[in-house]
Amino acid sequence: MTNISPYTGDIKDLKITSALEERYLSYALSTILSRSLPDVRDGLKPVHRRLLFAMRELKLNPKNGFKKCARVVGDVIGKYHPHGDVAVYETLVRLAQDFSLRYPLIEGQGNFGNIDGDNPAAMRYTEARLTELAEVLMDGLDQNAVDFKPTYDGSEEEPVVFPCLFPNLLANGSNGIAVGMATSIPPHNLGELVEGLIHLIDHPEATSKDLTNFIKGPDFPTGGVLVETHSNILNAYETGKGSFRLRATYEIEDIKMGGYQIIITQIPYQVQKTKLIQKIADIIETKKIPLLVDIRDESSEDIRIVLIPKTKQTNPLQLMESLFRQTELEIRYPLNMNVVDGMTPKLMSLKEVLQAYLAHRLSVLLRVYTYKLNQINHRLEILNGLLIVYLNLDEIIQIIREEDHPKEVMMKRWSLSDIQAESILNTRLRSLRKLEEMEIRKELDDLSKQKDALEKTLATPRLQWKEIEKSLRGILKNFGQETALGKRRTVFGEIPEIEVVSGEAEIEKEPVTIILSKKGWLRCIKGHEPQKDDSGKYKEGDSEKFVLHAHTNDKIIFFSSLGKSYTLFGDKLPKGRGFGESINLLFDFKPDETAIGMYTFNQGDKYLIASDAGRGFVIDASELISSTKNGKNILSLDAKQTALCCLKQTQKWVALIGENRKILILDVNEIPKMQKGKGVTLQKLINCKINDIRFLDLALGLKWKTGERVRHETDLMPWVGKRAQTGRLAPTGFPRSNRFDEMLEK
Repeated sequence: MTNISPYTGDIKDLKITSALEERYLSYALSTILSRSLPDVRDGLKPVHRRLLFAMRELKLNPKNGFKKCARVVGDVIGKYHPHGDVAVYETLVRLAQDFSLRYPLIEGQGNFGNIDGDNPAAMRYTEARLTELAEVLMDGLDQNAVDFKPTYDGSEEEPVVFPCLFPNLLANGSNGIAVGMATSIPPHNLGELVEGLIHLIDHPEATSKDLTNFIKGPDFPTGGVLVETHSNILNAYETGKGSFRLRATYEIEDIKMGGYQIIITQIPYQVQKTKLIQKIADIIETKKIPLLVDIRDESSEDIRIVLIPKTKQTNPLQLMESLFRQTELEIRYPLNMNVVDGMTPKLMSLKEVLQAYLAHRLSVLLRVYTYKLNQINHRLEILNGLLIVYLNLDEIIQIIREEDHPKEVMMKRWSLSDIQAESILNTRLRSLRKLEEMEIRKELDDLSKQKDALEKTLATPRLQWKEIEKSLRGILKNFGQETALGKRRTVFGEIPEIEVVSGEAEIEKEPVTIILSKKGWLRCIKGHEPQKDDSGKYKEGDSEKFVLHAHTNDKIIFFSSLGKSYTLFGDKLPKGRGFGESINLLFDFKPDETAIGMYTFNQGDKYLIASDAGRGFVIDASELISSTKNGKNILSLDAKQTALCCLKQTQKWVALIGENRKILILDVNEIPKMQKGKGVTLQKLINCKINDIRFLDLALGLKWKTGERVRHETDLMPWVGKRAQTGRLAPTGFPRSNRFDEMLEK
C-alpha cells in the first residue's frame, strides 16, 4: 500500500461564512459583468458582442452572401464564447427578429420564428449575415477605436467594447436578470435619440425634462399605443426606474347591415399572438365579457385579429376597455436602467446614459483620429523618402549597384530613417517616372492638409464635438424617421373617459341555485325554481345543508369551522351535474374543516361571527372577501375551539344558548365591530360551550313544538341581559337539543 504524505502547503483557517461570502460575491460579479447586464457604451452583453464580432471576422457583411448559422455558432463557441450552442443560436435568432429588436443587427434567411411564438428552424437550415447598422456598430475596430483583450484560451483577441457609432443601448433596449439586480430597458426611436444627443452636445446643462422634448418615450418594434402620462414618463427617465403602459392598436371596421367589427392591427411588445387569442377565446367561453361573442385570426404578414361584438349597439370603446383590463392587449413594460459603466453596475437616468455614451464616442473619436494621424505621419515619412529618389536618382542607383550595404549608406548620405530607406529599396523600377513624382507631391500636399486638420481637431474640444455631431447627423440621415426603418411605430394616446363595467357586471347575469351538502359537495343549478326529483342528487348518507338563490355575477362567501372566509364568483361554481364537486377542490380546506355558512355578498351587510367558546364580534361583509384559495383568516381560535356561526344580521336582537341550557338575549349593538381576531365574550360559560346562536324578533317571542303541543313564549324580557352575562335557564319544554333551528316560524 502506498503511503500518502501529508499536505505541507499553506493551510489557512477560515470561517465557512467568510469563504462562502467571498466566493458568492465573485460569482455574483461574474454574472453581472459577464452575462446579464449590458455595457452602457455599446448596449451589448458579451455574448452579443462576440457573436457579431465572429460574423465580422467571417466577412458576413451586407454586400456578401449569407452563411449557415451553424457555421457562425461554431466559430463563436470555438473561439470566443465557450458555452452551449443552443444559447448562442437563440441569441443570434433574437438579433435577427424584427419583432424583437427595433433595429435588427442580423439579417436572417430562413425560418427565424414568428410573433406567434413558434420556434425557429434548426441552425443547420438557417443562414445569416450582418445588417448595415451592425457594421456601423463595429465601424472603427480596425482603427484602434477600442481596446482588445485575449479570448478565453489566449489564441485570439476580441474587442472589450464596440465603437458603437449610434446609441444602441436605448435604440434596441435590453433585458437581463443578474444576482441581486436586473435590467429592463425598452427600445427607443433612433432618430429621436440622435436629436436628443445633438441637443445634449450643444447644451450640456440640459435636464432629463429637456431631453424628453426630443425623446418622447419608447418606440417598440411591434408598435402599439403608449398611454402613459408625460409626468410618469419624465419621472421614469429622471430616476431610471418606472414603467410604461402600452396598448394594442385597433380600428373599427364597418360591415353590412349597419354592424361593425374590431380589427386589432398591432399587439404589445413581447406578447405572443397565439396565447393572446387563446386568452380572449377563454374569456368568451366563460362569458366574462358578454359584450364579445367571437374572435378570428386573419393574420398573414400583418396582424389582423377580428373581434365580433354581441350586437351592433355594443359600445366598442367599452368593449375594448374591458379587454384591456383582462388580457395582454394592455401591458406595463418596466424601465430599470441598470447597466455596467466600466466595471461598475449602476442605475442611471436617461441623461446619465446619454452622457456615458457621448463620453465613449469622444474616446473613440480621439483614438481613431490619433490612429489616422499616426498612419498619415508614417505615410508622409515614406513619401518624403521617395522624393529623395527622384532628386538623386542616378546616385541612388549607383549606390544600390556598387555598395554591399546600400541601406546603411543611403541612411547616412541623406539622413534617412530605416522606414524611408526600406521603402526606397522596395520601389519598383517602373515607378521611377516623372509622373510618379508629381503624384507623390500631390499626395504629400493632401496628407499634409489632413494632418493639420487632425492635429487641430485633436487639440480643440469644440471641433471634436462638432465631428461627433456630424457623425450623428449622418446616422440621422440614413436611419432617421424619414426612412422606412426609422419611422416611429409606437404612437401616443390617451385613455378614453368612459365608464368601464366592473368584473361582476362583465359576467352575464343568470339566476342560479347553489346547493351545498352536509358532506361538502357543492353544485350550481340554473334558475331559482325547485328542481324535480332532486333527492337522487346526494350521495348515500348525505343530504342538503345550504341552499342559496343567487346569480352568476354574485360573489359567494363561504365561512368555515376554522374561522376562515372564502370567496368565489357564481359563474365559477361547479355546474349541477351529478353530485357536483367537493368544496375541498375549490378551496384549500384542511381535513377537519367544514363550511358553516354560505351567503351572497351585498355591500353594507353585516355578519355576526362567533366561536363555540362564547366569543365573537360583528364584521362588515366586505371584510369577508377573499382573493385566494387559501381563504382569509377572520376568527382566531384557541386549541379545541371551532367557529360556531357566521350569521347575517337580520334583527336587532341575538339569542345564545349553551350546553348548560341557559339562554341570553343581547342587543346586537353591544357587540363591537371588528375586522378579525378572537372577539369579545358574548355569554359567560363555565366548563361548557355554546350550542346555538340566532337573530330573533323580540316581539314575536319563541315558538316550538313539544309532542303534539305548540309552546309559545311571548315574554322574553327575563332572558334579555348584557354582554358577558350567564343568562337564564330555557323555558320549560324547550327542545333538549338546545337548537334554535327547531323553532317554529311565526
